[in-house]
Amino acid sequence: MAKNPKNTASGTNVQKVRQQNQQAAQGQYGAEFASETDAQEVRRQNQKSKQNKK
Repeated sequence: MAKNPKNTASGTNVQKVRQQNQQAAQGQYGAEFASETDAQEVRRQNQKSKQNKK
């Protein structure tokens, strides 16, 4: 059994997980990662990789 009622038996902080889930539902995580990813650069790298395999 968990020692702290806010944590699960494995030590997960339930309150923190709920907060992260709420932020994800509001799209905050998606926007954070999307802003760090250059889609054009990824497409270019994928194209280059595909050409190198041939």
